[in-house]
Amino acid sequence: MQFLSLLLNSASGTDYTEMSMNFMGDFWNMIVQLAEGFGVSISIFFLTLLFALPLALPIALGRMSKIKVVSKLIEWLLLIVRGTPLMLQLIFVYFAPYYLFDIPLSGYRFPATIIAFSINYACYFAEIYRSGLQAIPIGQHEAASVLGYKKSQTFFRIVLPQVIKHILPPMSNEVITLIKDTALAQTLAVVELFRVANTMASSQASLLPIIIAGVFYLIGSFIITRFFNFAERKLNYYR
Repeated sequence: MQFLSLLLNSASGTDYTEMSMNFMGDFWNMIVQLAEGFGVSISIFFLTLLFALPLALPIALGRMSKIKVVSKLIEWLLLIVRGTPLMLQLIFVYFAPYYLFDIPLSGYRFPATIIAFSINYACYFAEIYRSGLQAIPIGQHEAASVLGYKKSQTFFRIVLPQVIKHILPPMSNEVITLIKDTALAQTLAVVELFRVANTMASSQASLLPIIIAGVFYLIGSFIITRFFNFAERKLNYYR
């Protein structure tokens, strides 16, 4: 009887060890797949910033233009982009070329995602730029003119550095929102982090993939926050 009891306990221990190893293997595979999805999310994030940040400047300047037609057109563009959901804009950018110009949709999902994200965030960044530009006193422009600076020199050497300092806090909010908004790329079936997590959660009937995906987003937001805090400290000249 003692031998049988030991045998049963040994078998139970073996089963437990195998179960633990299987769980760790499945867990590691889950982390790897979610990390791959997060890599796609990071690609969307950086490509959006790459295109949206420079695009926002001409939009902001157009919004401030003294030419009424230009300023009104930009105003309507901002109203449409900021007044409609990003998900709807993703669908429009993806399907519009097919319905308007009969262009095939194959291989267009990821580029359409980047185009929609870039236009959307460029419009938000443009309003932040505009607020920063208008915060600079007109006297600085006049002083630069008296000192012989050209308009381009005044803008890039005097105005722009101050604008960057003023717009960092609102920009940090938008950039943090962007890392979370990458989840909307699943609208076009782009296999980013949240789509991977959602698929795994459905197949495994578990919330664990969703929770881990949330940790990935949290880590991304933490890194962005630390970066902007560091930039703000560096630009606080008089403290």
